[in-house]
Amino acid sequence: MNHVKTALLLAGLTALFVVAGRALGGQTGMVIAVGLAMVMNIGAYWFSDKIVLAMYHAQPVTPQQAPELYRMVERLCQRANLPMPKLYVIDEPTPNAFATGRDPGHAAVAVNQGLLNVLEQDEVEGVIAHELAHIKNRDTLISAIAATITGAIAGVADMAKWAMIFGGMHRDEDGEGANPIVMLVMMIVAPLIALVLQLAISRSREYQADRIGAEICGRPLSLADALRKLHATAERVPTHASPATAHMFIVNPLAGKSMLAWLSTHPPMEDRIARLEAMARELGQAVRAYA
Repeated sequence: MNHVKTALLLAGLTALFVVAGRALGGQTGMVIAVGLAMVMNIGAYWFSDKIVLAMYHAQPVTPQQAPELYRMVERLCQRANLPMPKLYVIDEPTPNAFATGRDPGHAAVAVNQGLLNVLEQDEVEGVIAHELAHIKNRDTLISAIAATITGAIAGVADMAKWAMIFGGMHRDEDGEGANPIVMLVMMIVAPLIALVLQLAISRSREYQADRIGAEICGRPLSLADALRKLHATAERVPTHASPATAHMFIVNPLAGKSMLAWLSTHPPMEDRIARLEAMARELGQAVRAYA
């Protein structure tokens, strides 16, 4: 199913660029847009993970630099029957994490330094298990591509805006040019498409990653406690994150900013925690009461 979603996203990117090129520059603009779309398709598939990691200045860590983290991830990978992903740390005080990569053999897990500082070891293990679940489910490719395409869509809207400001409505040699009405529509609609694209990355994948992650680490409550802490911190001190990549993190990094719940890229935290606690009860694990 994720392969189908990936193909649809790449096809949608091509269509968007062609329409934008036609709106901005007629036939000539459309030809240029086709070329740009091809480059973006190749780049999104092969390099989207590297783009996202570079956006957050994620630094690779070695077993010598983080031996406990490496041993933890190796142990969880054995339980999940996954190859060892590359590990990265982001110099960000707000605890959060995400996984990326086009397949399990080319995967990476990035954690904020704040996550290692704030969470207990078993809670870190729950978070890592959640990210490994995304890798196992092959959610990482579509998430990284969606982030790249969302950024590209925002760029299309900016192109339309500046073209109108600086008189980009000239006609080409075929007598066709940018239609100011179409350009105005692009400025308004392109960001909405970006939002819909993020919401189209099914919230159900987070529920599924929570469940499988809890199975991998064997302690649903460790993940539930981690989510509770991460969510509370994110509401007070949002991560310096791009809206284009918000859907990739285990907890919405923009949770502290004003937004309607139905526009969130993540399912309600209360529901996620409740499902994990129900899972713990089924396993006979005692669930603590929180005020």
